[in-house]
Amino acid sequence: MKKFTDVHDIGDLRAAVAEAMNIKADRFSFNTLGRNKTLMMIFFNSSLRTRLSTQKAAMNLGMNVIVLDVNQGAWKLETERGVIMDGDKSEHLLEAIPVMGCYCDVIGVRSFAGLKDKAEDYEERIINQFIKYSGRPVFSMEAATRHPLQSFADLITIEEYKKTDRPKVVLSWAPHPKALPQAVPNSFAEWMNATDYDFVITHPHGYELASEFVGNARVEYDQRKAFEGADFIYGKNWSAYADPNYGKVLSTDRNWTINAEKMALTNNAYFMHCLPVRRNMIVTDEVIESPQSIVIPEAANREISATVVLKRILESL
Repeated sequence: MKKFTDVHDIGDLRAAVAEAMNIKADRFSFNTLGRNKTLMMIFFNSSLRTRLSTQKAAMNLGMNVIVLDVNQGAWKLETERGVIMDGDKSEHLLEAIPVMGCYCDVIGVRSFAGLKDKAEDYEERIINQFIKYSGRPVFSMEAATRHPLQSFADLITIEEYKKTDRPKVVLSWAPHPKALPQAVPNSFAEWMNATDYDFVITHPHGYELASEFVGNARVEYDQRKAFEGADFIYGKNWSAYADPNYGKVLSTDRNWTINAEKMALTNNAYFMHCLPVRRNMIVTDEVIESPQSIVIPEAANREISATVVLKRILESL
């Protein structure tokens, strides 16, 4: 595997999940695979679970790890061609990328959507420049439109907890005070559509995701109706996608907050969220602290998804 940016890169999902389960049973079974190999993790944006889980995964495989926070201690990087660099940015990404590639064997990149220019965000300019110019295998630690390590971990978690072969999985929009990218819901939808689950997306009017990610999912604008009989509820906020409101907050209606009354409509569903979560905006204390909340096991599986991805990349070197 030379890159990992979406569900298509992982190949057969059953095989990927089976590999993940084997690694989870013995996560150090390939601890010499990465000997004398170096992972460079490049962060344009903040991280907790992604940073820790990916670094731990690399260590599981015996890799060396370099972490670069672009906005802390590094030169400010220009990303656009044709710019006269007479401002505060001292280095261009097109020189920085091949230099970074000189010091490592694998590169992970985290770069969020700017939410100002939809075309720029959905072209994935930053991570695609790393793929084109670094000379190294590149994987996404969340990009503008997708978060595949998270979605892979979500799939592993559902497979562990599901009580029926074809569970009903509901992705539910919930309110948030800030404008958030569509990367997590896009990616989750993409991965769920690649399964045979009964997949439903629920959100207020105006929060429709790009059709390429909605895929074959059923879209339901009545949140309570969507929750009926669900086996998994995935709570997440995202900003508007459609023009002219791209990147905007259209609603903070707390009637969409996931609470115990709504969870009672489900088939004793498990609650999931990628974290960090705004309590009593996205989900109430009662729900996230309930026995049906699996946000911590879900987060723990980030180490497993990253280990599988890095293992496959190392095997391709």
